[in-house]
Amino acid sequence: MTETADEEPRGTAEDELLLREAEKIVTAIGRMFPGLCEVVLHDLRRPDQAIRVIESNLSGRSVGDPATELGLARIEDCEFPGIVQNYSNRFPDGRPAKSTSIGIKNSAGTYVAAICLNLDVSLFASVARSLTNLVRTDDQEQPLIETLRARTVAELRTVVEEFAAARGHTPRGLGTAAKKELVRSLQTRGFLQVKHSVQVVTELLGVSRATVYNYLRAP
Repeated sequence: MTETADEEPRGTAEDELLLREAEKIVTAIGRMFPGLCEVVLHDLRRPDQAIRVIESNLSGRSVGDPATELGLARIEDCEFPGIVQNYSNRFPDGRPAKSTSIGIKNSAGTYVAAICLNLDVSLFASVARSLTNLVRTDDQEQPLIETLRARTVAELRTVVEEFAAARGHTPRGLGTAAKKELVRSLQTRGFLQVKHSVQVVTELLGVSRATVYNYLRAP
């Protein structure tokens, strides 16, 4: 719901045009985010009754309420920044807000108005906490590293060759204990689920299929 001032102060035609055009912006933005973003038009020509329009009222203020500290600073200093963006703020009931203030000057370089947006971020903070909890994983030791994709024969060959090279041998040159360790590791890591994997292992290690299965059964 939009609240507007019943009476307007006298001013130049240019000032009044700027204020009327700003009213359209305030109303449109506020109605686009109802209940979420409060949008306020301050008439800086009368700081004691500065609020001219307030849309999607979240702060409990009313039309005719005085300017804020930021508005007063703009009135006092024409060199005050035209845009103060995304600064931390808080509604009277304690809800956190993110605010942006936009000053409007006339052709003489005097601030005549300011559009202020106050976004209620309390809802987003709650959603952010929920999302954090949703994506969080337990910091506990895993028994093994899980890969969520299918293994390939090419990867199997690479693993076998790297295992042997790390021990200064070719796959066929590995001792029995090392071959047993390798085969059991391949099973744990899911490589023996690959089609034709056992045949590939027998060819690489120079052992029979029965030997491979014995490695898996042996204590």
